[in-house]
Amino acid sequence: MFGTVGSAVVVFAGTNVDDIIVLTVLFLSARASGRPRPWQIWTGQYAGIGLLVAVSAVAALGLTLVPDRWVGLLGLVPFALGVRGLVAAIRARGEDELPTVAVASGLVSVSGVTIANGADNISVYTPMFRTIGLADSLVTVAVFAVGVAVWCLAGSWLGSHEKIIGVVQRFGHWIVPGVFMLIGAFIVLESGVLPGLGGH
Repeated sequence: MFGTVGSAVVVFAGTNVDDIIVLTVLFLSARASGRPRPWQIWTGQYAGIGLLVAVSAVAALGLTLVPDRWVGLLGLVPFALGVRGLVAAIRARGEDELPTVAVASGLVSVSGVTIANGADNISVYTPMFRTIGLADSLVTVAVFAVGVAVWCLAGSWLGSHEKIIGVVQRFGHWIVPGVFMLIGAFIVLESGVLPGLGGH
């Protein structure tokens, strides 16, 4: 039991380190502009991670829904959100009112970014669920659920510093889209999906 819990903690932390950055940016955006709302970040995070775990569990049963090499294309979700935010910032140049820093502004977009950012986790979770059995899998899912709460609290704390919020309020309409575009590009490049596209 303790071994399973320990392994689940290590796997969750190891596969979701980059999620802390995403959550921090989302909570900074929430405090600087009011969007997305904190409950949308929490719910979107749970929905996103929950879907990734469900897909991994299904894949562990031998049913592959999406070929691994195509999973990286989900990186286009945060990239597109970033581009949209950047376009809005460029259009608003010269206007008195700054555009919102909220790139992911609601529950669906938060879930989408969470899924895209964690899509590569499926390749870790699937073999794990396949080998540890049902009872240990349920314990692991419970640990992941606690882990999401810890991650959200950490992101909220990191995104609560007044000086950083001030910077985001002034320059966030450039910074936040840039961060999302970088995250999206990193997901696509890391997945190795581009050479695969060139071969077809």
